[in-house]
Amino acid sequence: MLNIEPLPGKGATAERLWQLAELGRQDPVAARLGEGHADAVAIRAELGDDGPPATGRRWGVWAAVPQSLRAVETAEGWRISGERPWCSGAGWCTHALVTAEAPDGIRLFAIVNEPPWAVPLGGTWPAVGMAASDSRTIRFTDAPGRPVGGPGDYVHRPGFWHGGIGVAACWYGGALGLADLLREKADGPHALAHLGAVDVALGAARAVLAEAAAAIDADPTAVQHRLALRVRATVEAAATEVIDRVGRALGAGPLCRDERHARRVADLTVYLRQSHAEADLEQLGRLVQEEAPW
Repeated sequence: MLNIEPLPGKGATAERLWQLAELGRQDPVAARLGEGHADAVAIRAELGDDGPPATGRRWGVWAAVPQSLRAVETAEGWRISGERPWCSGAGWCTHALVTAEAPDGIRLFAIVNEPPWAVPLGGTWPAVGMAASDSRTIRFTDAPGRPVGGPGDYVHRPGFWHGGIGVAACWYGGALGLADLLREKADGPHALAHLGAVDVALGAARAVLAEAAAAIDADPTAVQHRLALRVRATVEAAATEVIDRVGRALGAGPLCRDERHARRVADLTVYLRQSHAEADLEQLGRLVQEEAPW
């Protein structure tokens, strides 16, 4: 499992990103789960959560579709109810940070992931790619929740974008794992040309991740929205090119006869769809118009 230190913006953000990348290189599913745990630790630190330490616990961040959960404050504390999709590590995480709609806005809560309050729903993750991430829908029924920060704090904090860059580091690592096979198997001018193009794509991804790490450490409180979108788009494009070029260079053989490689391609293909594609590029274009030019 990923070492949860160092936290973003503490002077060693590059080390953090390269740890995430190495985990992705080994296994994109492990990277997905490890990144979620590490992000939860960073979020709790940034928002001043004084709950139990992460040691001995496995955390997820389940923040998709915030309005899918409702939070109400009772005499016994906050209670969370509803069905939350895309809960990676549904049967693995012991704890999670979840967003929910409260009377005063969208809030973040820490919950214990156990029945009867939290029950993963069978048949809600029939995936092939990232199958082992177990990203089932979870039904919450009056689950006790501890508020982490105030209304809107989850998305408005600088670390929201630091976490998005961490996901891109995992994508980069997944692409490295595919490139390793091409480097080993490349034979002949065409395969070597693909290997050269892969090196160019990975070099660009590595450079923007290093730039992002330096920017985060230089000003940890800056909202790096534009930088995060640029990093994610660059790494997504690089990883997509690596998938394509490795397939073109090596043919169907590894996809049909190398179970680990085939699973890695399927996993990374799904993982990359955490990008919002043209929607993110539209946001980036608007920011380019509003802010200082290049």
